[in-house]
Parts: sequence; C-alpha cells; structure tokens
Amino acid sequence: MINTVKRLFSYIKPYRLFFLLAIGLTCVYVITAASLPYIAGLVTTKITQNVLHHESIDFHYIAQILTLLIGVGLLNAVAQYLGNYFMTKVVQKSMYDLRQDIAHKLNRLPVSYFDHHQQGDLLSRVTNDVDALSNAFQQSFISVISSVLTILAAIVMMFSINWKLAFVALLIIPIAIFGSKKMVAFSQPYFQGQQNALGAMNAFVQEKMTGFNIIKLYGREEQSKRDFKKVNDELMKQAFRANTISGLMMPLMNLIAYSAYIVVVVYGGFICLAGKMAVGQLQAFVQYVWQVSQPVAQLTQLASVIQSASASTKRIFALLDEPEEEQTVVTQQLPKVVHGDVTFEHIAFSYVPEVPLIKDLSFEARAGETVAIVGPTGAGKTTLVNLLMRFYDIQKGKITLDGIDTATVARNDLRQQFGMVLQDSWLYNGTIMDNIRFGKLAATDQEVIEAAKAANIHDYIMSLPDGYETKIATDNQHLSQGQMQLLTIARAVLANPRILILDEATSSVDTRLEAQIQEAMDRLMLQRTSFVIAHRLSTIRDASLILVMNHGSIIEQGTHQSLLNQNGFYAQLYRSQFDEQTKELNEVNEYEQKEGTEC
Repeated sequence: MINTVKRLFSYIKPYRLFFLLAIGLTCVYVITAASLPYIAGLVTTKITQNVLHHESIDFHYIAQILTLLIGVGLLNAVAQYLGNYFMTKVVQKSMYDLRQDIAHKLNRLPVSYFDHHQQGDLLSRVTNDVDALSNAFQQSFISVISSVLTILAAIVMMFSINWKLAFVALLIIPIAIFGSKKMVAFSQPYFQGQQNALGAMNAFVQEKMTGFNIIKLYGREEQSKRDFKKVNDELMKQAFRANTISGLMMPLMNLIAYSAYIVVVVYGGFICLAGKMAVGQLQAFVQYVWQVSQPVAQLTQLASVIQSASASTKRIFALLDEPEEEQTVVTQQLPKVVHGDVTFEHIAFSYVPEVPLIKDLSFEARAGETVAIVGPTGAGKTTLVNLLMRFYDIQKGKITLDGIDTATVARNDLRQQFGMVLQDSWLYNGTIMDNIRFGKLAATDQEVIEAAKAANIHDYIMSLPDGYETKIATDNQHLSQGQMQLLTIARAVLANPRILILDEATSSVDTRLEAQIQEAMDRLMLQRTSFVIAHRLSTIRDASLILVMNHGSIIEQGTHQSLLNQNGFYAQLYRSQFDEQTKELNEVNEYEQKEGTEC
C-alpha cells in the first residue's frame, strides 16, 4: 500500500508548486474556519455580559466583531475556492500523465499479452479505472487534507477553551476511527470484486458489439441476454455489497456525533453555571464539536470512493508492471538497402513449454520470391509469420534477413521492412487519406493518391462525396469488405516494404472484387519477397516455393506442379478443393439451364 501511494505521488511531483499552493490555501481555509466560531462567540459573550450587568448593548464592539467576522468569512471562501482550483489543476495534469504512461505501456507490451487478455478488460483499465482514480483524487484528496486539518484546528481551539470538556468531546475520534476501520476492512474485497466485475462487463459488451451480426444471424439474442444477465448480476451483487457496507458508515458517525453533542451541551451547561466558562465559549465549543464530527463523517463517507480508487489503482499498476517486450542486445544493424533474403535455420518454438509446436523447421526464401504457406488449421502457418516479425521469439535456431540474425537487430528496425495485408482489415476512425497514410506518416497527398491508384481503389474513393476526406467510422458504412482490403493494400504500397505478408484477402469477397484485389496484390508483390498464407490453393500456382505445413513441421515443399507430381498431402488438398469448386460450378450451370428451360 505504501509503495502504491509513493507511485501515485510520483505523478504529482512535477506539479508540486501547484500542490503546495493548494495545501497552503487549504491551511488558510481551515484556520479561518476554526476562528469563525470563536469570533462569533465573542458577540454572544458580550451581549450576555451587557444583559447580566444591566448595561447598554455595546453596538460599536459588536459592529467591529461582525466586520471582522465578514472579513474572515470572505477570506475563508476565497481560500477554499483557490485551493480547489489548484488541486484540480494538479489532479488533471497528473491523470493526463498517467494515461500517457498507460498508452506508452500498451505499445511496449508483447503480442502475447493481448492474445491472453480480453480487450474489454484492458479498455476498462484505461478508462473506468483511471476515471475512478481521477474522481477519488478530485473529490477526496483536498477533502481529506481539509478534514484532517479541520479536526486538528478544532481540537486546539477546544483545549484552549476548556481542557476537561475537550477530553470528553474527543472520545468521538477513537470510537469513529475504530468503527470505520472495521467497515473498510470488511468492504474492501467487495470493492475489488466490483472493479473486476466491471472489467468483465466491458469485455462482454465489447465482444458482443463486435459480433453483433453473428448473434443476429444465428438467432442467439436470448442466449446473449442470459449471458449478459449473469455478468450484470455479478456486478450488481458486488456493487450492492460494497456500497451497502460502506453506506453504514455515515449513520454510525452521525450517531456518535449526536451522542458527543448531547454530552458536551449538558456537561458544558454545568460548567457555565459554575462560572468557569462564558456562554459564548460554550457556543463556540459546540460548533467545534461539529467541526470534529463532520470531517470524521466526511472521511468515512469518502471511504467508498477511496476504496474504489484503491482497487482501480491496483489494476492500473498491475498493467504498468507487466513484463514488456524483451529486446535482446542489439549487436548488428540491417543494411541501408535490404534485399529480402530470408532463411529459417532449424527453428523450434512453442507457446507453452510442455506443448511443442514447431520442431526443426528450415527453409530459404530468396529476394523477390513468393513463398506460399499452406496447411490445415493449427498447422503453424500464422505462428511462422509471427516468428518472422519477432512478435514471439524462437527457443532454438536462427532466422536471418540478408544473412543477419534477426534476434540481433532492433525489433522496430526489423518490422519496418514488413508490410501486411490480412484477412481482417483494420481501419481506424479518421479520413480515408489518414488511413492510407498510416503506412507512411510523412507521405504527401500525391503519394497517397498514387498508392490508391496502384491498389485499384482510387476511382471508388473519388466517387464518394468527400473523396479522400471521407470519414471512416467504426461501422464503415461507405466501404465493403473488399474495398477495405484495397485500402489496406494501398497502405502497404505506400509503406514500400521489402517483405510482404499476405493472409489471403479474397476469401470473403465477390468475384469482381476478388479480381481487383488479386491484381492489386500482384502489383504489390512485384520484386518483393512475399509470404502468402494461402487458403485457396488456386491463387498460389505461380508461387516460387510452396511450404506444406502440418503439426508445426514442413511435410512437403516445392512448386505447385512438383507437389502435384508427388501425389502427396498437397495434391490431395488441391484436388479436394478443385472437386468442390467443380461441383459448385456444375450446380450453378444446372440451375441456369433449368431456369432457361422453364422460361
């Protein structure tokens, strides 16, 4: 806990001047607040003395005291406002820095972290947890400081008036502290559970929104509702328990405060009658009792906010403490001009040490060649590409680029040599121009347009009302799946990489767009080393080398014709696809002939 607080204060440190100003103004606010009851009591004491001694009311004295009271009150209000203003500045700037650190951390995390964590939970840590911490700082920090200082100032004033009565009144503090401590300890696990349940709900909602069409397609709305009810019930249960327990604090504190108030009024009345304390002092003393009880009650009331922030802080720092992508010692640099010769030498890799995936894999791809990778699901095709770009590091063997071991060069330098076009095209909220320029941020508008022309998407973009300035939203209402693929190809063209990785982008588009995409991809692959994860074997007939993978090993390799001549696994896979295509074509022809006969 102490280390957590230290880490939080490290974000405040750059703004310590504003922080000290806020603390100083809070002290002024507390001192003036503590002096107000005493000053007001002087008026009561003076009037009482005048009445008891049958003297005329000293309005001049009362006017002076009231003027002083107004001045102190104004100073109190100004100090409170400015203290909150500077503390708000500190909190917001600190939370800005924290969000920046989280964003930078996410960029430094390995791909494996995102493979094993739900996106919704990560989103919750970046948004909800940071907001909970920000709210706690904003609402609680200055309140905690002012409450503690107010209690101390009130105690000093009470002892200055009557130390015996002060001891009686201060019994409120240990009782309140003991009660609130028990409540906090009991409710803390539920606040942690509440934040975890909130993260699970965000993950669930993000998941369902992404796959909304699939849910509709299979009629799984009712099942989705039942699943959401489970997540929602868990969040409600955790939140109800946490807030119900913490909600008991305020009634408990009020009960203790009223008990202390009654004791002070009765006992103080006897002291006044004995002539050991003025009536105005008793009036001030009673107000000081409230200046002690109210901050104590406020502190307990803030306990739920602080507990929620504590749970959020743990989740935030757990993310910030995650191991980052390891960078081996950089001992070599890639040449200024990379040709694209890639060699896999006796590679061994596994995601889980107990379950080997790739064993002793070797092959060579020369610059400008197209290497197709085929095989059943789980054969290791995507894993091979991940190893090539060092999203994961190999356990044994060596991968070289132009003869240089990729493990000895900086990851960023290595990845700058690659371009990717995947099945699931990724576009972000922004203009079409911005999305293509993502491949090369320094590109001019004309370079972006030339890349779009090369990708066969320029004419469609120009047909849109806003052309290249058309906004792309998350629903991509302006673009079909194939057009999105063409935009990602344009992005890769603009990046001008030496090595391409293509996960067949034509599997979910119509024939016309498939031809456009294939033409754009052929143009993109020209004079570049290309790795194609192939699903339709008919698209890789001209590949320089075809690697047939199964269970993490290359079981066959060669050209399309040589593999067919071997009559092995590839030949069987190809013929099965060819037979299916022939069957579908025959069915279409029969249907067209039947329709023509009926007409």
